[in-house]
Amino acid sequence: MPKPDPLPGPRAGTVRRFWRIFRLLAALSAAVAAIAVVVVTMGAGEIHASLIIATGLGVFFTMLLGSGLMALMFLSASSGHDVAANESHHQKEPE
Repeated sequence: MPKPDPLPGPRAGTVRRFWRIFRLLAALSAAVAAIAVVVVTMGAGEIHASLIIATGLGVFFTMLLGSGLMALMFLSASSGHDVAANESHHQKEPE
């Protein structure tokens, strides 16, 4: 008789939640990069393709890095590990 799949642990849920948030933030970063490229090319005369590519990639990866780190911070705060570390750090030592 086949065994049922084990229930996913809290780590698997957190990893799945992170990747869901990260995909959303990647789409947001791509949208912001597209807007930045449009703004750079508006009203300008002759622009080299390398400037457009560099602007798009720079904005995309900067937004992706910042939002990814922010997502990790929120997931860390919601996991409860920060509270446990804070409590052990602020325990009163006997005098």
